[in-house]
Amino acid sequence: MATVLYHLGRVSFRWRWFVALLWVAVLGAVGFASTKAPTPADEGFTMPGVESQKAFDLLEQRFPGSASDGASARIVFIAPSGEKVTATENKKAIEALVDSAADGSQVASAVDPFAAKAVSKDASTAYATVSFSATAADLTDASKKHLETAIEQAQDAGLTVEVGGDALATQPSAGGAAEAIGIAIAAVVLLITFGSMAAAGLPLLTAIIGVGISMTGILALSEAFGLSENTGTLATMLGLACGIDYALFVVSRYREERAKGHDPREAAGLAAGTAGSAVVFAGLTVIIALAGLWVVGVPMLTKMGLAAAGAVGVSVLICLTLVPALLGFWPNAVLSRGARKNSKRHRRKLLKTENGGSRWAKIVVRHPLPVLLLGVVGLGAMATPVMDLQLGMPGDEAKATSTTERRAYDALAEGFGPGFNGPFTIVVDAKGADDPKAAVSTVSKEIAATDGVVSVSPAQFNKAGDTAVLSVTPSTAPTDEKTKELVQTIRDERPGIESKADGASFEVTGKTALDIDVADKVQASLIPYLAVVVGLAIVLLLLVFRSLLVPLKAAFGFLLSVLAALGAVVAVFQLGHGAELLGVETTGPIMSMMPIFLVGIVFGLAMDYEVFLVSRMRESYVHGDAPKQAIVSGFRHSARVVVAAALIMMAVFSGFIGAGESMIKMIGFGLAIAVFFDAFIVRMAIVPAILALFGHKAWYLPRWLDRLLPNIDVEGEKLSHRHATAAAEVPVEEPALSR
Repeated sequence: MATVLYHLGRVSFRWRWFVALLWVAVLGAVGFASTKAPTPADEGFTMPGVESQKAFDLLEQRFPGSASDGASARIVFIAPSGEKVTATENKKAIEALVDSAADGSQVASAVDPFAAKAVSKDASTAYATVSFSATAADLTDASKKHLETAIEQAQDAGLTVEVGGDALATQPSAGGAAEAIGIAIAAVVLLITFGSMAAAGLPLLTAIIGVGISMTGILALSEAFGLSENTGTLATMLGLACGIDYALFVVSRYREERAKGHDPREAAGLAAGTAGSAVVFAGLTVIIALAGLWVVGVPMLTKMGLAAAGAVGVSVLICLTLVPALLGFWPNAVLSRGARKNSKRHRRKLLKTENGGSRWAKIVVRHPLPVLLLGVVGLGAMATPVMDLQLGMPGDEAKATSTTERRAYDALAEGFGPGFNGPFTIVVDAKGADDPKAAVSTVSKEIAATDGVVSVSPAQFNKAGDTAVLSVTPSTAPTDEKTKELVQTIRDERPGIESKADGASFEVTGKTALDIDVADKVQASLIPYLAVVVGLAIVLLLLVFRSLLVPLKAAFGFLLSVLAALGAVVAVFQLGHGAELLGVETTGPIMSMMPIFLVGIVFGLAMDYEVFLVSRMRESYVHGDAPKQAIVSGFRHSARVVVAAALIMMAVFSGFIGAGESMIKMIGFGLAIAVFFDAFIVRMAIVPAILALFGHKAWYLPRWLDRLLPNIDVEGEKLSHRHATAAAEVPVEEPALSR
């Protein structure tokens, strides 16, 4: 491995113009393809294998052309204080809005609240539902403007009008200014780490090129594979963070090899052969974790994972080829000022055997047990809120009060009860019943008698008269645990109800039921997903480190990191501790996908730091250092760069906390805090403490397994023997560099 990458680095350095132009051509070609690609159809969220999805599929089959997947707007009317919506002037304004909205070119129907009895008991609130024949993504600006104009006319009449639904929903931003601030912080960290504008700018440049190729590639393939805009969010996060970090390690190793006296081309080859090997295996662990998301069985999650895995793969390829090529353009500019001038101070600094990393490592190896216990207990304490974890899918109730969707949600809850915003849809299949109407009536009465049900709407039959739809309003809010229990109760009572319904059967669906089913399925998939991802990664780490303890220790540290990070997410987004500092106005259940996201992404990132940090320790160990000295040596060479890499990732992920979408905000915070826990507590404290306690046994591998595993030479041992003479010592004197 190291030898192959060494030659690849040398070739890329020599043929730098060709490599650079090749990547520019790839970016241009993919970018051009993205501009010509058709806009993908909005397939919506699907969850194969759950009851709510089966019921929705039956609805589409039995109610063809019903535009059930079309956009909708729920317009909420609130009368001025002391008035009623049924007052003559208010009623005229509402009816005028409904009539005007119905004239829209893409409107399928507009329901008058007075005809539909959609007025609260105290007549302070009413709502009208406008359904469209097109999805929210396909609504034209003219259709939206037509509805907005009608709403403005009602507001001019003195009514307070708020709008829920997805037709006029505010489109969330991915991070905006906060994301740019994150990148700026990354640039500052790089500048402090390298002391060179060129060295700081090179990782940023290559990472941006990689993200550009990845995002335009996603756009180009979006129609073919049904990729949505949200698919690229995760790819942007990881492509940017991994792209910067991977280039950071290669550039750092290049500077180290130059300091040993190697010429620029040789140093680029050695950097690609050593640090590049670590990049390959770190990237593979991330790709395994992301591609493994298919185990969960959620199409949207699978697409997001594969798109992000592709972005990480592009980052690895760029790191191995474009980074050495750019080093060929600026072979000396990426060095520090002292190295370029070959100052005495710089030479003394190179000869020093101690720095902050080695000093910290010495503290850990002297007191490994207290450090280990402190780290484990600290992360365990952070993980305790996980015991209160509640999964769900945040809706309009989680949006800021400045949005009209949130105000519409609150007004409906106040006027019609908390369960109004989360009704269940009961799909009754009466095809096998002798009297379909009587069978549906029986189902309706039985469900209405269930504790926790406020009301059941009149049945709506399809044209064939063999299928009906009922809307059930619970007494509790959509995210309330009692609502989840009610869905389960109705399903548990199904055999008894169907036995009375003369051959009819029914299923429970609707957004609330779907959210509950998603949470249950994700929770059930977590253990199989962990088994697949952790199992494959342990095999990969066995190849890298040729040790039994190191992969097991890495998996243990990862579990600590992810549990502590999930505990922090629960503490902020569910329990509300410090929520206002992150702009979280409403707390509630944690997004159902969050545990899977944390497990998958944090595992990949945790293995990044494991590979980069421990590979330098093993490199020192296989070259003859004692176990504790190898730990100190590994920290001396890589701790500063790993710290910089962690700070960069935290800065990039923290940028997404400024997103308007609660899902993205939650993911950004979770990943940032997870990187902090994993890099600074697990990898910098717990890992060296465990290695120090086990000594030589930490690197033990049974002989039979050693013979079975291929020797891929990640540490570059062959390269070290090949260049032992050139790397023997730092030259005492060297001509000043011109660049």
